[in-house]
Amino acid sequence: MLVGKVVKDVRPMTKAEMESEYWDDRPPTVIVFEDGTKLYPSRDEEGNGPGCLFGENEGGKKFALY
Repeated sequence: MLVGKVVKDVRPMTKAEMESEYWDDRPPTVIVFEDGTKLYPSRDEEGNGPGCLFGENEGGKKFALY
């Protein structure tokens, strides 16, 4: 579903997007692809609130996007 897509933007979730998910917590990071697809973390598979993305760069340094 995401293979071959190109990332256009990485940004905080907007207030309107938060409201559409019925979330009132701290906004998570949204990854936006060139075709308009958006990817963002949830704290669980039921969508009960925003979550956090964890990663590791090419140098092995770990990071988190809240």
